[in-house]
Amino acid sequence: MPSETKRLLASIHDVGPGSERAVLQLADILEMRLGGPNFAMLVVPDHWGQHPLAKDRAFQARLRRWSERGIEMFVHGWFHKDMAEHSDAAARFKAKHMTAGEGEFLGLDDATALNRMLEGKALVEDVIGRESAGFIAPAWLYGEGARAALRKADFAIAEDHWRVWDASTDQVLAKGPVITWASRSTMRTASSLAFAGLARAALGALSTVRIAVHPGDVTKTSLLDSIDTTLRRFAATHRPARYADLRIRP
Repeated sequence: MPSETKRLLASIHDVGPGSERAVLQLADILEMRLGGPNFAMLVVPDHWGQHPLAKDRAFQARLRRWSERGIEMFVHGWFHKDMAEHSDAAARFKAKHMTAGEGEFLGLDDATALNRMLEGKALVEDVIGRESAGFIAPAWLYGEGARAALRKADFAIAEDHWRVWDASTDQVLAKGPVITWASRSTMRTASSLAFAGLARAALGALSTVRIAVHPGDVTKTSLLDSIDTTLRRFAATHRPARYADLRIRP
C-alpha cells in the first residue's frame, strides 16, 4: 500500500481548446493509475495566440466539470510562447536550449508579467467557478520580473523544475526534480526516457514525487509506455495527492 507520508503529484500541462483530444487521453491514463481525478491541469488561456479559452464555451464547460470532480486547475502563463527579447546571456541560453520558444515568463518585466498573471487568474477562475490552485510558468522558467510579479498576484502555489513553494511566503513546500518527457526530437525523447528510468530507481525515497505530462507525449508509444510504467511505480509507494495538501500542516 502507498505510504501515508509520501505524496505523488501528477499534472497535465498545456491544457486548452487546441490540446483537448490529447488531454482527454492523458486524463484517462492518469485516472486509471491514480484511482480517480487525483491530479492537476495547467491551463493556458490562449496557447500561442491561436486557441483562446475565452471564446470556446464547450471547452470552458469541460474545464468546469473537471474542476468540480476535484482536478486542481493552475494558471499556466497566457500565451505560453516566449516573445520577449533577452538581453541576458543566461536567459538567451535557457530560451534557446531548455524550451522550444515557450518560456513565456522568462524575459517579461514585472508589470507585464503581473498583468498576464492577473488576467489569466481572472479568466480561469471565472471558468471553473472557484479559486485556481496556483501559477506555474510555461517550461517552469521564471525571470526576475515574473518572480517579483508572482509575489503580488495572490496565487497560493507555484513550482519550477526543482521545487514547489508557497507563492505568498516563498516557503518551500517540496523539493526534487519533476519527472517529465519530451517529444520534440529523437534525442530529447531518448534522454527523457533515460531520466524516467533513472527516476524510478532513485527517487522513491523522496517524500514528494512529481510527474508532469504534456499533450505531445501522446504522439509516441514509447513515451506513453514510460509514463504508464512510472505512474505504476510511484502509485505503489506514494499516495496520489493534491498540491493544496502541501500547505496543510500536521
